[in-house]
Amino acid sequence: MQTPDLVRLEYTVIPDNNFGIQTNRYRALINAPIKLSTENYFVVGMEYNRYEFEIERELPFEYNNLERLHIIDLNLGYTFLMNPTWRIVGVLTPRISSNIERGLDNNDLRLNASLVFWKEEKELEKPYRLILGLSYNSATGLPFPLPLINYYKRFHKNWSYTLGIPRSDFKFYVKDKHVLETAVFLDGYFVNIQSNIELPGNNVGTAISLSALVGAVGYQYKITKEISLYAMAGYSILQEGLIRDGDRGRAFTLNDEGNFYFRTGFKIGIF
Repeated sequence: MQTPDLVRLEYTVIPDNNFGIQTNRYRALINAPIKLSTENYFVVGMEYNRYEFEIERELPFEYNNLERLHIIDLNLGYTFLMNPTWRIVGVLTPRISSNIERGLDNNDLRLNASLVFWKEEKELEKPYRLILGLSYNSATGLPFPLPLINYYKRFHKNWSYTLGIPRSDFKFYVKDKHVLETAVFLDGYFVNIQSNIELPGNNVGTAISLSALVGAVGYQYKITKEISLYAMAGYSILQEGLIRDGDRGRAFTLNDEGNFYFRTGFKIGIF
């Protein structure tokens, strides 16, 4: 489960830069908590991401099968109160990540998992939240879990900050319904290509990936405490779009220059 939101509808665009490729992402998710007892919940949900590319330049290979990519996640989570201070959250996420040219094959299937310890104090004068855990993402190619860290503090009535991986931010609450923010976060994808791509130099591409470190400013309008509209505009400080070979190595560079980044959406969250 990549987010604690209950519902999210989102559109992201990375415009064309010198490499002649524009990326459009459409995202929809829903998570439904099912109460098992006073403090125990089972969570089931789904998330769908569709990437569409507008390619304005000639590439030295056939790329029609790259113009639309799909990532489909099934979220299965369980959370319980370990003691009066700490909550444990475990999530298992089977994933389909593919251009889906012809049904599904084994390389389209991934399995992600995370386990976190969650502490939150909402009733203090300066409320805070601490999340510590590990997350295993099969798309990274690393055979071990990576740290997941998130520390949030509302240190003033009008100000808060979040420090963590994969996102940090600083927020100014203008009024109850209006929030301004600056943020730094990671974004990207790893998607299997079902028909291998014949590349120059006798290379063969089997997957496409994007890794980006984004700095952005944003605005959030809170319809209620949990429901909001939001928009962000920023720039990818680091960006690398690649065709990868069967060993997940660099086979062809699609884009390795920084670029503008825009995101807007609607969400229903738990905080």
